[in-house]
Amino acid sequence: MGKRRSRAPRKTVAERLADGEMSHEEALDAAREAVLRILTATQKSRHELEQALARKGYPESVVTPLLDRFDDVGLVDDVAYAGTIVRTRQGERGLARRAISEELRRRGIDEETATEALDQIDPEDERAAGARLAEKLVVKTRGKERDVRVRRAVGSLARKGYAPGLAFELVRDALAADGEETDDLPGTDDW
Repeated sequence: MGKRRSRAPRKTVAERLADGEMSHEEALDAAREAVLRILTATQKSRHELEQALARKGYPESVVTPLLDRFDDVGLVDDVAYAGTIVRTRQGERGLARRAISEELRRRGIDEETATEALDQIDPEDERAAGARLAEKLVVKTRGKERDVRVRRAVGSLARKGYAPGLAFELVRDALAADGEETDDLPGTDDW
């Protein structure tokens, strides 16, 4: 076995710019290609793109004007992105407003844009999605003790952002529909 040669760490774009190995225009072209590759795979927020380019070593002097241009032409649109997240998370995953809000925050969507997007969620639609989810969770635990069924279903709803009182109410209703005794379970008023 031969000795392994250790390679010098690859220079960042910022270091290559500083050393004169790359022009500002070349860095801008490389950053543009990187953003287009990312956006080809999936929609991203401006904040997520900034982070991705920073990890690749692009300096702010390259990133900011590039993303400003992408904003101007509509390739980066946090309002549309936030709306898409709200619709898909609520419609496909049954997430509650609180969980979706946290995801938007993690993705770097500003508070005003997030609030505007979250306003799409009708409270009755959220409740209906939670009821469908509670029903599925209750069906999955048939044959288990009622307390186990309640704990698992309420815990799952809580992880999806449902408030404790609503989670208990939805699970209680789903259990009652499944033939379980539920008179002694807490309801919305108990929270």
